Amino acid sequence: MSFKFIDLFAGIGGIRIPFEEYGGTCVFTSEWDKFAQKTYADNHGHVPNGDITQVEISDIPDFDLLLAGFPCQPFSHAGLKKGFDDTRGTLFFDIARILDAKKPRAVFLENVKGLVSHDKGQTFAEIIRILEELGYEVSYRIHNARDYGVPQNRERIYIVGILGGAKFEFDPVLKIDSKVGSILDDSERVDPKYTLSDRLWASHQRRKADHAAKGNGFGYSLFTEESPYTSTISARYYKDGSEILIAQPGRNPRKLTPREAARLQGFPENFKITVSDVQAYKQFGNSVAVPAIRSVAKKLSPMLGGSSKPTPWSPAE
Repeated sequence: MSFKFIDLFAGIGGIRIPFEEYGGTCVFTSEWDKFAQKTYADNHGHVPNGDITQVEISDIPDFDLLLAGFPCQPFSHAGLKKGFDDTRGTLFFDIARILDAKKPRAVFLENVKGLVSHDKGQTFAEIIRILEELGYEVSYRIHNARDYGVPQNRERIYIVGILGGAKFEFDPVLKIDSKVGSILDDSERVDPKYTLSDRLWASHQRRKADHAAKGNGFGYSLFTEESPYTSTISARYYKDGSEILIAQPGRNPRKLTPREAARLQGFPENFKITVSDVQAYKQFGNSVAVPAIRSVAKKLSPMLGGSSKPTPWSPAE
């Protein structure tokens, strides 16, 4: 059994992985960043198409499911009740035009939690209204990565649309506890280059003290092996690592390694990291918590003809 899906705004393919595990076959991918394209090709076996705004509908094969972790751009006309035309000038329009032309059986969208409240809720309401106008019964829920076995506090909105059918029912949240130590390498094996220099550590401490004096909690965040979860890793992690620092007894704290960043997002251990540390941090910070996505793939894939039992994912040779 199998179903066909397309992977838009694909990044490094974090959303793709669980849907492949449950029997899906990717027939088209779009991602414009050249470094993400390299990681994607090294792991999934083909280079993604580039800018989705330049892709013709005729270049996209028929498919059953559209996947997209799309950027949240402000809608230029949101709230004017112009229906499909409200999305022109935004990247969501490219999702809408593909859905309108291809009418796949389902769509799965992922975005930041803030999408729900953006522009006083008008942007999110417009997205839901457009999907419904295109014939989809829409369900949505905020998921937190820390509930799915990865020790990271990362809230994201998941949107599922089923064409002309019953609403998708999300499974109950798993609430799997974890600890930061589960994603860390043996401290003695971590390259010393990831330990903060005296100068950078002093700068972090000074900045945090300045914020504390102003009565706010901004500044670095320090975690240990016993911490239940970290803060959210972001694309800016490569700059100074301040949002997630790992305590080291007798030494300055250190940043996560790229492999630890991959684990923090729940990527398989055999996922290939073939770019620089800077690009790897950007890519994992921009990606998704794979186990949380898996909770949707497990339920949605069988509805499309996929398997109810996953096959472990492995990278392309």
